[in-house]
Amino acid sequence: MSARLDLEAVEVLLCDADGNLFPSEEPAFVASAAVTNGLLSELGVGRRYSATELRLATTGKNFRTTAVDLARAHGVEITTEQLEWWVAEEMRRVTAHLREALEPDEDVVSPLRQLAERYCLAAVSSSASTRLDACFRAAGLASLLPEEMRYSAEDSLPIPASKPDPAIYVLAGEELDISGSQGLAVEDAVPGVQSAVAAGFPVVGNLMFVPRPERAARAEALLEAGAAAIVVSWWDLENMLALQTRAC
Repeated sequence: MSARLDLEAVEVLLCDADGNLFPSEEPAFVASAAVTNGLLSELGVGRRYSATELRLATTGKNFRTTAVDLARAHGVEITTEQLEWWVAEEMRRVTAHLREALEPDEDVVSPLRQLAERYCLAAVSSSASTRLDACFRAAGLASLLPEEMRYSAEDSLPIPASKPDPAIYVLAGEELDISGSQGLAVEDAVPGVQSAVAAGFPVVGNLMFVPRPERAARAEALLEAGAAAIVVSWWDLENMLALQTRAC
């Protein structure tokens, strides 16, 4: 654990959602890949991406940013009208898929319930609010992280953005009236770590839902991006913070 972590100062846990609070990355990219390839076809791009390729290349970014990045990478233009249609279509398909794919996990719900006794919990995500609501309900987390404690880079900002842009963390800090070590971000992806660090919050990297063969490389990448510590589960984080509470 890095000396950059002042656990005694923590008041709020700023939790990334996808791939962190629930294992949504893999099923989401199954649905999203079909939409992404449909968009590329409309733009006249012959390249097609598998769900795994997209997950490894774009985890932590929302579809809006991914669509713009892919269009730029393939040297084509995407109009505002096209972008908005495909963003809505991707949200519709992915939300429906996640609503069926996710279920409560006691290794998330139970430690979060204990953490909620000592800290305020907030969700800080690149995903759209509609998708987040479906996921929180399916994962049994809606009561622990209600709508008023969710910050969506797609819907909560005046202009939609995506991590690693720090705007959504800046907004969460302003609305929760916290800064620096008062907020501890918990992230599973490099763009999320970069976003929180740029907004001035310390970060713990969480590998709980990262596929085991990818964990060593992901941990290294998260630390390089600025994470101050790595945990392998929500119980791991709860134990780390409980030790701090007892030490105080």
